[in-house]
Amino acid sequence: MARRWQLPVLVVAAGLSFWLLLAGPDRILGIDLGGFGVALAAWAAWYAIHLLSTAPRGEWDERVAPGEGRAWIGLVFTVLVAGYLLARHQFIARAGDYRELGHIGTNVVLLLVAWAVIAQVMRWRWKERVQEDERDRQIERHAADWGHGALVFCVIGLAAMLALSPQSRLAWATPIVTAHLLVFALLWGSIVEHAASAIAYWRDRRA
Repeated sequence: MARRWQLPVLVVAAGLSFWLLLAGPDRILGIDLGGFGVALAAWAAWYAIHLLSTAPRGEWDERVAPGEGRAWIGLVFTVLVAGYLLARHQFIARAGDYRELGHIGTNVVLLLVAWAVIAQVMRWRWKERVQEDERDRQIERHAADWGHGALVFCVIGLAAMLALSPQSRLAWATPIVTAHLLVFALLWGSIVEHAASAIAYWRDRRA
């Protein structure tokens, strides 16, 4: 495939796969579109890894610090996981048993595996670069404070909502839903931390 078509094909495949996972119908003509979306996402992740591992090193590799690259990758994948769980919130709310959520857990695990593999490939590309210095540690501490604050704020908000709401209005707060709310709180803290880190690197680079 010509190199100029590789990135557009990857973007289209990734966009279609995540649409099928997040917002697409479950079945068309008896075909499980969720499974097709997972397969397409797996192919897109593999193709992205292939492009990353074979692309020649250029100005972007020299200008972007490894910490910034990790921050952007983490931000993208945490947003995808959170978006996927939000898109499936109605199915999660109707589930009477965790066994009914097996395919959701599988898709989340696949996203996390793709995140780990792509992060490892980028670590390999930057193996000759300085991985961490005082600036990186300062940005990490600042971002961790933001993430911790976001997590605490979210957990306190959930606790206040559950404690102050009348019992009659908490029929939706099943153990499964409550567990997913806590998972989403963790994701929100991670999203804020990665975003704070990526923005700090971006501002420092532009300055």
